[in-house]
Amino acid sequence: MAGADKKKRRSVQPPSDDAHGGDMGDEYDEDNEMAPVEEKRVPKGQVQLEEEQLSEIFTKMITAGDPNVSKAKTRFSYTENEFVHVGLTASDHIKVHFCMEGDLILADSDEARDQAALKVILEAKRKIEESKDTPDEKDSENDYPEDVLSGKLALKNQFNFSERATQTFNNPKRKKAICTEPPPKRNYCAQVSKWEIHDAYLKEFEKKAFQASMMEGKKKVVGGKNDEEEETQLATVQETEVNVDPDAELFGSVEMARAMQVMERMVHTNSEAEAFHDFKFLEDKSRAEDGKGQFFPLWRFIFEKAQRKTVSSICWNPEFPDLFAVGYGSYDFVKQGSGLICCFSLKNTSFPEYVFETESGVMCLDFHPDHSSLLCVGLYDGSVSVYDVRNKDKTPIYVATSPKLKHTDPVWQVYWSRESNGEEKPLSFFSVSSDGRVSSWILNKSELLHEDVTEIKLYKQDGEEGENNSNLVGLAGACSFDFNKTQEHLMIVGTEEGAIHSYSNAYNSQYLRSFEGHHMGVYSVRWNQYHPRVFLSCSADWTVKLWELNTPTPILTFDLNTSVGDIAWAPFSSTVFAVITADGKVRVYDLSVNKHEPVGETKVNKKAKLTHICFNPKDPIICVGDDRGVVQILKLSSNLRKMSATSLEEVDTANEIARLDEVMIIPEDEKTEDINALLEKAVQSS
Repeated sequence: MAGADKKKRRSVQPPSDDAHGGDMGDEYDEDNEMAPVEEKRVPKGQVQLEEEQLSEIFTKMITAGDPNVSKAKTRFSYTENEFVHVGLTASDHIKVHFCMEGDLILADSDEARDQAALKVILEAKRKIEESKDTPDEKDSENDYPEDVLSGKLALKNQFNFSERATQTFNNPKRKKAICTEPPPKRNYCAQVSKWEIHDAYLKEFEKKAFQASMMEGKKKVVGGKNDEEEETQLATVQETEVNVDPDAELFGSVEMARAMQVMERMVHTNSEAEAFHDFKFLEDKSRAEDGKGQFFPLWRFIFEKAQRKTVSSICWNPEFPDLFAVGYGSYDFVKQGSGLICCFSLKNTSFPEYVFETESGVMCLDFHPDHSSLLCVGLYDGSVSVYDVRNKDKTPIYVATSPKLKHTDPVWQVYWSRESNGEEKPLSFFSVSSDGRVSSWILNKSELLHEDVTEIKLYKQDGEEGENNSNLVGLAGACSFDFNKTQEHLMIVGTEEGAIHSYSNAYNSQYLRSFEGHHMGVYSVRWNQYHPRVFLSCSADWTVKLWELNTPTPILTFDLNTSVGDIAWAPFSSTVFAVITADGKVRVYDLSVNKHEPVGETKVNKKAKLTHICFNPKDPIICVGDDRGVVQILKLSSNLRKMSATSLEEVDTANEIARLDEVMIIPEDEKTEDINALLEKAVQSS
């Protein structure tokens, strides 16, 4: 048994060694116990395959597509308000499996032909050198190759010679630059840190402070002293240390504030480069099939102190189109507190440029059209104030808080007077409140002068004034008002009862005409930017109505199935306006395209309630605020900002009026007497 095992172990012999002539293999016999053993083992779970299956060849295809790239890419569509699948392009996702740089070239290329020609020339030169035994031996025709003799290739000149003219050196031309000595130069490089900048500012400040102390020391020197006493006193002044805190003066200086502001704007411009690029150049290349436009979100303005407050007013600056003011307050009577005024700039979207705090909630704002730094403010407690945004102490320059002057209810809207008539009149603005009064405020030298323009009286349904009973007769609560753009004396007022009245400063004892169509409070009324007889109104009764001044009934009515917060006319067209609703949606209508449905619609916020909207006076963007203190900037697509001219300066007012007249079809039986004729009759009768 042991012999059989021994024979089995020696069944496989090692190969012979060629270095020893194969003798080792001859001497290797079965009795050698050091022979290697080869043993083949099969795993227990090995699949038994036949010879045909083992000899089968499998091929794998290598494709150019990258297997690591996701093929289920989605993108949010603002038109469909959902995520849609986006197809992949072959050029964007290519996988390189093998790449090697070699020295092979094509035989038909120009480089290959040049190398072949050079090889023939070198070979011919070598044969010529080998055929010459002595230097005096003459060349024969047999020494040259056939290509050279046939003229296909030309040999280089074999003779080394030069003419005398080539041996002279020409002096270089004199240049003006080398006639003068160059200015001294020195290479310098260093790293600048904030501490080195601080030290440089501190050194400059100490130098100025020392010079100022020297001047004061010279003034204190009393005359009549001899030269030695004066020199001693001046030396004492020079050695005196300046007891001033340089850090406080440095960081509180105007120069430092300006430098920090510029630096902050540069940092945010770089960090938000994509948003600024979209603001300038983004265009919607893919048009929707239904012709509706899109809204592109750009920025969100959030201030920490105003996160729990409501955006109660938004107003763009008339001189600087990138600056706008936002008022923060609360419409809830129970949650009243302090208010805020923040002036944001598109150049710095992280922090407001100016911040003003008020004791009561801010309800309305308005920049002066000519003096862009003046901002009038209406508060929830009925007081009004005027701020100068350039003022460093953050206090109002005019304020009316006296109970005898201010309104008894919240001030819902303020409006700067545009009347000048070529005369130098003091600045003034108007305010409207739910106490039923429209007041005028004149900016005197030291105080605000108050005057009631009119009182919004409450009338019965038949238009007659109530009886003498004091419980039935009173003042209507005014919610909003607006002045005509061409006739500044004419204004319209929206009330809490749903009525809209037209008044004139020339005859303010009674309204000229009443427009009845709403059943709840009128939150906003807006005159058209171009048409002098057309205005819009929105109400809590879920409707937006288009009115004509000489027609008491609405021309068009838009039912939005939810409460409407605010409306705004577009500055670039007489037929475009925007509406925001309580469900967080922004809608843009173009009456020249569709009278019944909006040409663009998007949901800005799913949880918050939108409160105010405002168009930028120059750029195609809108500003939207909600009840959580967030202000969003949206850019309009080309479908939503169609203009009749290439720029705002070239828009023809007469053309815009004609476009809006084509949209409004007013029956002859609904037209009434002109408002100006009614005003003349009222003035004559009074």
